[in-house]
Amino acid sequence: MAIRLNRATVFMGRVIGFEQPPIEGPSAKEISERAFAHHNGRVQLPHSIRVQIENRAAELPFAVLKKAVGELSDHYRGASGTATIPLMAKHKALAYLTTRMPATFAAAHAVLTEVASRIDAPVSVLDLGAGTGAASLAALAVYPDLESLTLLDTDSALLSEAKTLLPLADFIQTGLPAFANLPEADIVVACYTLGELKDGEREVVIERAWAAARTALIILEPGTTRGFKNVLAMREQVLAAGGHMIAPCPHEGGCPVHSPDWCHFAQRVERTSLHRRLKDGELGYEDEKFSYVALSKRPVKPAPARIIRRPVHQSGFIDLTLCQGASTGTVRITKREKALFRAARHSNWGSAWVPISED
Repeated sequence: MAIRLNRATVFMGRVIGFEQPPIEGPSAKEISERAFAHHNGRVQLPHSIRVQIENRAAELPFAVLKKAVGELSDHYRGASGTATIPLMAKHKALAYLTTRMPATFAAAHAVLTEVASRIDAPVSVLDLGAGTGAASLAALAVYPDLESLTLLDTDSALLSEAKTLLPLADFIQTGLPAFANLPEADIVVACYTLGELKDGEREVVIERAWAAARTALIILEPGTTRGFKNVLAMREQVLAAGGHMIAPCPHEGGCPVHSPDWCHFAQRVERTSLHRRLKDGELGYEDEKFSYVALSKRPVKPAPARIIRRPVHQSGFIDLTLCQGASTGTVRITKREKALFRAARHSNWGSAWVPISED
């Protein structure tokens, strides 16, 4: 069933909420009263989604869930995918919902927000390796007029949770390498998915995903050296197939970032009380680091430059590390450069950087 969002709430030029027709069953609430929340640069899952997740988490004893979260974290540190996690299906799904889904949503939301500033809004989205639906929820937050949303994943436990959270979407349970005919969509997004595939399989799936994308293909991977290496290879494959850069790169040439460095970004995630207790966290937030590339079927004007490190604020100046296409480097913006300094103060790691005339 296609998704139709009836009303969007806009605050300060930013969509912060949307409504759906009421539905029967455990998901009778609207999909969210707030599509996302920013708190000092932090991002949260929609409130109603957080409530549903905490209700589901309460079905397991806290000690059991905490142990599952620990095993899930150990597995990810070993750079393995969710399909090979040696946990009971319900334990794996609830561990993922409570600790990984908020971070995945935040990363996808950051990337989709950047893409939305550069291309027309889509009508349809295909979410590859959708898991519990984090990227799909982010797409709904960024694109409130989205009509069609299709989630594809091989994991029945994760996809079952997604069906509860996104009851009006379409779902396909299958493995990516074996599924030859991907349904077309304006935007195809693959979030923390393609890096889990074997070499050879990944290239085939990228080819199919690019063919299915009417407008754009968006790929996110963990913000590690391995994740960046995979993104770089996929970037080169799609550019060679006729793709055009949307973000983050300000160019379509060779990447100027070389080992041991790597290009990645970070989004601050607001932790819930449950999240903190499950991970023994003292801070009310965590930083989700990711690498990504977004490519279009048609030429797009990319950013003139991209901030590729967290800005360094000092008394009287701000240092920005920029990718400007053929090279990377640090520029210092002083208070004397009033317009530039004001822009730098409001810029973040991952922001586009557009030089401003001081005239």
